[in-house]
Amino acid sequence: MANINRVVLVGNLTRDPELRHTPSGTAVCSLRLAVNTRRKDGATGEWTEKPNYFDITVWGAQGENCAQYLAKGRPVAIDGRLEWREWEAQDGSKRQAVEVIADTVQFLGGRGDGGGGEGGNQFVPAGATSGADADFAGADDDIPF
Repeated sequence: MANINRVVLVGNLTRDPELRHTPSGTAVCSLRLAVNTRRKDGATGEWTEKPNYFDITVWGAQGENCAQYLAKGRPVAIDGRLEWREWEAQDGSKRQAVEVIADTVQFLGGRGDGGGGEGGNQFVPAGATSGADADFAGADDDIPF
């Protein structure tokens, strides 16, 4: 059986990116992403949105780009994987967290755009086909000759 650990998220940043560097000089950028989930309230029948928050880690040059060009409120698309980590806090207690390690961060909207990702920006997860080719991907397999 194959193991798959893949996460695709599209949402808005809840704070400005935080850029740090490891002792060896590698850039690491921390993002916090809010992704709304729509659900219908059983009692009132009205649709409501519940935000889910995700911690995102972006490594290397891509992390430096995130720190330089992104800001709170900016819409982004993340393609990455989940990672669980555990550490001991300064007070001696054990702590744990699940975060998303980004393989790809796509900036959506315009530079000054804090909302909406219109304007032709379309997120395509890493490894997926995009554009017109996506409509015909695998179409040759259905041809009987």
